[in-house]
Amino acid sequence: MNAPRQLPPGPVMIDIQGLALTDLDRERLTHPLVGGLILFSRNYESPEQLSALCAEVKALRSPQLLIAIDHEGGRVQRCRPGFTAIPAMGKLGALWDAAPGDAIAAAQDLGYVLAAELRARGVDFSFTPVLDLDYGRSTVIGSRSFHRQPEAVVQLAGALIQGLRQAGMGCCGKHFPGHGWVQADSHVAIPVDERDWDKLLADMEPFRRLALDAVMPAHVIYPVVDKKSAGFSNYWINYLRNNLKFDGVVFSDDLSMEGASVAGDVVARAQAAWSAGCDMLLVCNAPEAVGQLLERWQPALDPVRAARVQRLLPQKPASDWADLQADPVYQRGVAAAGRLA
Repeated sequence: MNAPRQLPPGPVMIDIQGLALTDLDRERLTHPLVGGLILFSRNYESPEQLSALCAEVKALRSPQLLIAIDHEGGRVQRCRPGFTAIPAMGKLGALWDAAPGDAIAAAQDLGYVLAAELRARGVDFSFTPVLDLDYGRSTVIGSRSFHRQPEAVVQLAGALIQGLRQAGMGCCGKHFPGHGWVQADSHVAIPVDERDWDKLLADMEPFRRLALDAVMPAHVIYPVVDKKSAGFSNYWINYLRNNLKFDGVVFSDDLSMEGASVAGDVVARAQAAWSAGCDMLLVCNAPEAVGQLLERWQPALDPVRAARVQRLLPQKPASDWADLQADPVYQRGVAAAGRLA
């Protein structure tokens, strides 16, 4: 096997099409602009296959590429056969209404299971938790949200984050400053939240109070402060940095989504998100756009932003898959997942 290329992490996170790397995948994953890989359901067949895929990705570069996934629970869980079925976070919210202490304990245990299983197979990071409030309006958020009340979201998400960190994984709060009110799905539309500032403050409460390793802004326009969507807005990224004192990684949401189309083609979108202050830009489900971006975009790279991304790489060894079966915290979390299914 060739020695890994010595490359600092670039500002683009891309995907791949299959269960194993192709020559094109290897070429793109060793491009200087690339800093991470995001996996989808199409990249998962079994725990063993996932381990082999992640091992090959990690051998490509030094420092290793960050391997990430959307693995929240409920309908957003990319790895299924062989993994614990994590319930939708709304199930924890329903338990909170009846027994808050039980809900907090279950949230921490579920966070541990979620992170420990992924890390045992080589995945470094999951884009979780969703911090959006459930107003009963958004079909794309819905049961992905913990609760309508900010206090419940803070307590439950905070416990889940403790579980993630217990297994050596960071967290990503999404979608700042809040995606729960708008009805439009930013995957296929350009949502606009017309509410005034006082209303938005409630949505931002979880982002204000939780210690987050990463944040993903929403592909939503909030015209009360800016005509640009949050991920392309200097106002919102500066507010996150200066007012909320956030010093972690800001991930753009997927730049191939319709909600990002307001910024132009993929190069214009990347430049807009980078100029606004995003540290890592996601381009998913659009292999031609990835090729265009890597060929045409020439940003002035920033070592401070690269260092932020590098901090998301796990610092402690992952548990072995077999060892998890004898881990009482893990078993408790699996039992909680079964009860809440």
